[in-house]
Parts: sequence; C-alpha cells; structure tokens
Amino acid sequence: MTETRFWTASADALLLSADTSPAGLSSESAGNRLRRDGPNSLGAKPRRRLIFDLARRLANPLVLILLVASAVAGATGDFVSFAIIALVILLSTILDMVQEHRAEIAADALRQSIALRAQVRRDGAIVDIPVEEIVAGDVVALSAGDLVPADGIVLCANAAQVNEALLTGEPYPVEKAALPKDAGADDDNTSAALFNGTCVIAGSLEMLVVATGKRTRLGAIAGALRKAPPPTAFEHGIHRLGMLIVRLTVFLVMFVLLAHLALGRPPLQSFLFAMALAVGLTPELLPMIMTVALSRGAQRMAAARVVVKRLSSIHDLGQMDILCTDKTGTLTQARIALVGHPGIDGIDCERVVELAAVNARFETGLKSPLDEALIEHMAEHDLDDWRKLDERPFDFERRRVSVLAERDNARLEIVKGAPETLLALCSSADAPDGSTVPLDEALRTRIMALHDERASEGLRLLAVAWKAAPSRQTIDNDDDDGLVFAGYCVFVDPPKPSATSAVARLEAAGIGIKVISGDAAPVVRHLVGTLALPVNGMLTGSEIAALSDQALAARVEDVDIFARVTPDQKTRIVRALRARGHTVGFIGDGINDAPAIRAADVGLSVDGATDVARDAADMILLAPDLGVLVDGVLEGRRTYANIMKYLRMGTSSNFGNMLTMAVASLWLPFLPLTAVQILLNNLIYDLSQIGIPLDGADNEDLAAPHAWDMGAIMRFTAIMGPLSSIFDIATFGLLLGVAHAGIGEFRAAWFIESMASQILVVFIIRTSLPFWRSRPHRALVASALIGLAGALLLPFGPWAGLLGFTRPGLGIVAGITALILVYLAAAEILKGYALRPKPAAAERGNRAADVAS
Repeated sequence: MTETRFWTASADALLLSADTSPAGLSSESAGNRLRRDGPNSLGAKPRRRLIFDLARRLANPLVLILLVASAVAGATGDFVSFAIIALVILLSTILDMVQEHRAEIAADALRQSIALRAQVRRDGAIVDIPVEEIVAGDVVALSAGDLVPADGIVLCANAAQVNEALLTGEPYPVEKAALPKDAGADDDNTSAALFNGTCVIAGSLEMLVVATGKRTRLGAIAGALRKAPPPTAFEHGIHRLGMLIVRLTVFLVMFVLLAHLALGRPPLQSFLFAMALAVGLTPELLPMIMTVALSRGAQRMAAARVVVKRLSSIHDLGQMDILCTDKTGTLTQARIALVGHPGIDGIDCERVVELAAVNARFETGLKSPLDEALIEHMAEHDLDDWRKLDERPFDFERRRVSVLAERDNARLEIVKGAPETLLALCSSADAPDGSTVPLDEALRTRIMALHDERASEGLRLLAVAWKAAPSRQTIDNDDDDGLVFAGYCVFVDPPKPSATSAVARLEAAGIGIKVISGDAAPVVRHLVGTLALPVNGMLTGSEIAALSDQALAARVEDVDIFARVTPDQKTRIVRALRARGHTVGFIGDGINDAPAIRAADVGLSVDGATDVARDAADMILLAPDLGVLVDGVLEGRRTYANIMKYLRMGTSSNFGNMLTMAVASLWLPFLPLTAVQILLNNLIYDLSQIGIPLDGADNEDLAAPHAWDMGAIMRFTAIMGPLSSIFDIATFGLLLGVAHAGIGEFRAAWFIESMASQILVVFIIRTSLPFWRSRPHRALVASALIGLAGALLLPFGPWAGLLGFTRPGLGIVAGITALILVYLAAAEILKGYALRPKPAAAERGNRAADVAS
C-alpha cells in the first residue's frame, strides 16, 4: 500500500490538478468522473470459490501424504485406516475453511463505517447526494457530527476539530485549518488533511476531495485485508514437516522396492509391502492430535478471557518472540484524564480547575475529550450556582473559548485555550495567596517554562484566564486583552498501572516488546519512561519512509519505539521483523492497526476495538490488558509441547520400526510383518496417543519461545529410531537364534515387542526430565495402557489366526519383556542427547529462511 501524500501540495495546486474550483463541479463533470473512477465505496470482496479454497488446503504436502496413505490403506484392505484418515482430513479441512470466512465480515464492517449522504457543491449550489456519488474534485461541506466521506484537504474551516483516533491512535482531537493557497505542508504536518472514515467533532469546514473509494487511506486498508495473509509460523512448520516426511518416505519406499525387486521377490507383494511401510511412516492422526490440542488450548484461553478465532494461532502465540503493541488501549487507558491544574507556582490550584470546568460546561456543541475530562473531574463539585450569559466559541484565529458567566452577582469572562495564544493576552496573574500580580517578563518566562516542562513529558496543556466583566451582557467583540492568567489544566491518556508488570512478565517469558504508535515521539517516549518499559531506540514515520524494506529489516531488531507511523509503516515493521526470523504478534484496536494485525503471525485485538480490527485479529482479549496475554502465551507453548511430543514419538518410533522391517525383509526368508499387521501396528499406536493433547508441559517447555525445528526432529529420529531398531534386531536374534520361532509366532512376538516398546517409551520421552519427576496426565496414561492392552490381545485372542499370528510361548514373552525393560532404560539415558535444545538464534535463522522462501 503506497500512500499518496497529497497534503504536501498547496491548495491551488490540488485545485488545478483536479480541474475544479472552490465553487465545486458541474453535474455533468461529476457524472463523467463517476463513470470513469467508479463509486466512492470500498467495493465488495469477491467470494472465494469453494473448489479453489478446498484445493489450496489439499495441496499441503502433509495432507497429500495422508491422502496417499489413505488410498494405500484402502487398496491393501485396511478400510478402518482408510475411513479414519479420510475423516480426520475432512474434519480438519472444514474447520479451517469456516475459520477463514471472518475476512468477509471485516470488509462489511469497513463499508458500513462511511456516512450515507453528504452536502456537496454542484453547479454553484450545495446539494445533498449519496456518498457513493462523490468524486475527486468535489467540494464537500462538513459540520460537527459528520463522518469524512473521502480523503481530501481543507479549503476553509471554522473552529473545526476532527477525531482521527480510529486511523492514527491519537486520542486527542485534531485541529483542522486551511493552509495558505500558495503553500503546502511538510510530511508530518497533516493539519489540512482529511481522511475517509474520521469524524468532525466540532466546528465546520469545506474540503476538496482528492481521493475516493479504494484510493483513500481507508480503502487501502480494506484492500490489504482482502489479500491473502502471509503464511504464519504454524503453517511454515506444517509445510516443513510435510516435506521432511516426504523425503523419509520416498527414501525408504524406493530402497525397499528396488532391493526386493533386485532379490527377485514377487513385484505385487513387494509393492504392497513398500506401500504399507509408507503408510506406517505417516502420522495419520496428526491433524486430530493438533486439532484436539489446539481446541483444548482454546478452552483454557477462554477461561483466561481470550477468545480464539483461528485455532492454529494458539501455537503461533506460544512461538511468538516479539510483540508489537500500540500504546492506546493497551499501555494506556484510552481515556483522557485531568492530571493537574497548577497555578503560576506549579502547585495545583482548585480555582484553576473550577474556572476551566465552568467554561467547559457552558460551551455549546459537541464536547471534546478535554472538556469531558474537566466535567468528570468536577462531577462531585457543585457548579449549579454559576449562570451562563454568553459565549464565543473556539476558532483557529482566536484558538480559545470565551464564556461569560455569573455567580453571586460577580460576572466573569472565563477563557481557556492554547497556552501561547492566551498568555499573550494576559497582563496579570493570580498569585498563590489569591492576590493579582503584574505579569512581567520574568514571570511570563517562568510560566512558559512550566508549560514546556510538562509538554516535554507528553502531556497536553490548556491555559485558563479570566477577567471581571461587571457590565458586559454579551461577548460580541474580541476584546480579550487584559486577562488575568489563572494557570494550566494538564491532561494525559493515563498509563495502565498493570502495563509495567505485564511487560516484565512477557520479557521474562522471552518476548521482546516493541511500541508502535501514531502519536508524536515525545508522547511515546514519556509513556515508556513513565512505565519503565525495557525499550530502547526510536524511529519516526518520516525516518521509516526514507528506508527501503531491506534497510528497515536491518534496523528493526535494535529499535523498540516507533512513533508517528502510518498504517502502511506498521505493516512494514511487522514484515521486517518476520523477515529477520522472528515470530511476531501485533496487538491493536483501530482501523489503522488492521493491516498490521493481519500481517503478523498472530494478530491480537481487544473487545472494545473497532469492528475492522476485531475481524482482522486471530485472538480477541476480552480484557484489554497485556497481562492476559501471558497466560495465553503459556497455553500456546503447552500446546506446542504436546504437538512436538506426538511428532517426536511418532516419527522416531515409526521410522525405527519401518527401518527394521525394511532391512530385515532383505535377509529374512519371509516378511517380518504382513501389510495388514503393519497397518494395525500403526493404527493402534496412534490411538494410544490420543491423550497427548491433555498432557501438561514441563517448566522448561514454558520458559521460552520454541520454533518448529525440523533439525531437532531429525536429530531425535536419528538417535531414537536406530535405538529402537537395535532392540528389534535383538528381538529377531532371540526369536530365530534362541527360540527358533515359526513365522506366525515370530510375527506375534515381534508385534508385541514393537507395540510395547513404542507405547511405553512415551512416558520416557514425553519429558526432558527424568521420567519419574514429570507426571503424565491421567488421560495419556489411560489411552496408552488401553492401546497396549489392545495390542497384547491381538496375538492371544481367537482372531489371532485370521491376522496371521501364532500365540507365542511363555519363554518368548519373558525374553521380550526383558528386552523392553533394557530398551526403556537405554531410551532414558539417550533422550538427553536427543532432546538437546537448539540455540534460539539458529531457530530464528531457520524461520528467516522460511519467510524468505
């Protein structure tokens, strides 16, 4: 989204380029432009075709593997595996498709945010037309309460103030005035610019429309929301896992098939055996394990007041190592408050705030947030004995509001406004003892120093002055000379008391904080200083605009504060961080935050945010507090840990068993297991693991972010898989060399050894701690023992012959039991090497390579 900075051009230049005048367009010219440029609307989002949406999901390598495995299972007669795999794929795909339809709601919310009709100059007269018919070059008249219907520039204004909080995050109203016709503004000065979707809260103005519909800033945001979001960390991880399994499967299948054919084995039998090995390598229940784990995490997060809209974002939240946050509503309370009302000595004076509150109470029109803060502050003080006589409203030439009021037969003109303007009109000041003292240069300098000191802290100040008016009935002329300076009213968007502790908890969890705000640099700098946030370095919007994407990516890691940034720049910052290999979260509440929310790995919003921000988010915090996030982060890491348990155990056990069968099949005079027995082995093992999503996680798993690390999975598989194969071969030696077992007894005994070792080792490798120091969830214990019991029943039941098994003797069972116990002890010793963590920097490097690709 490249923004046209139209406010840097002069009014005359814009009028000339738009081929219009302050009198507006003719109906004929407006009609031609409407046909050329289209209606002033954000446009409807095209509906996604269901078949293409489905095909995109089925193209995932892991899903393709599972589809092939399902087909092979059906071809080999294992219709139970065929049905289970197909059902798991169907349910997980439908869930994803339903979740992603939230983007359509976002577009609808954006379209509804624009006014329906507007007052436009056409043919020399003001006419009322639908907003959709406004075109570039139109002159639109707006007054308090109107929404700005397009992007443009102020031609003339009368005390106009605009609320731009939804676009900029700035909580204070913004004064708008026309620039001199022969001069433009600088890049950071948008005092003459008006943006689609903002609201006029005071005064009136006329604007020249420069851009309409999709060409506005709001339209660009809507367009960004329609684009497919970049792949998240979870999607990157699944893709890498799929490619890993593809490589392992192709290697093993080709090796077995070619070796069997070279040895003269029957081609059909060799092919079915190779395909059964392929099915044995695939984690059929991975989609179910992930869905159950993520759903369980969503339930726990709901209890922590976090609504999860996209299940996989739970994983992304746990992997997040950078959190970008706007200040308004998360670090601050998004509510203007009066924090001081000092007199000339810098000490708070009740007379100052009383005079200001009387002025605010009697000021007509929409109350600004500053007026509301004054009235709220004085809510418990009785102002009913004051009586209004007249007022003179705010305008940009005067930059002040004057109210004529009376109490106890004392009539005063009370004035509040811009400090530099008001102070110039004062000739005396209220002293702390209640007397009036001359306002000489020394005192004037001291009063302005007080102003500069508070303003440098990011505070907003209003000056308050008065003068006696015993004979005035109205304020019909501008004779405010000779005012008495009373003091200042000081305002702030208060920081949240909980923000410092919440940020400290996030930092302790290994998550860096970056503050990204549309507010001015001094305001943001003062806020982070007040909260004592551990952030350093600052970039402003104008500095970011001068950087290329590559240059920005080189700077973002060392900068934690970004001030006066545009929506596009927020998105660029998020993408730059992701390009550096970070998993990025972004929390915001305004329309201006929506594109960055969508671009992040995990987009976060709050319950009181705009519809657009909530719809773009993956999670919504019902309590707008960063502290709520910490519980969500821990839940995400617990979910990730459980998914990794299944992957580690599944890939290592499956690979070890399949490797054993592949090698053994080359020198054994018979297949160690039939294709049906292989599929039974794999199915029972997977079903024994269904308790994993409910399992807990060690403190080590929760202490820091963890990225998908295919290297770690390969390392684990390379250590634990061959260990399993060694004991499998030892089992073969026991069965053939010692017990001289027949084919049926051999298959039954090795099936028992294989199943028992796979299932019981779960309790060893589910934790990096000694297994006796980490207690598994009772659901995992139950599912594992039930699976083990089912596996042991198959070779001993009346159906054993149908499955190709012969019941093994007691001596064989005792020998296998001893081998299993030795294997579990060896697994406990070796897991320390297999689970050795990878450095975080290396994890980020892998992640950066994924993003770049």
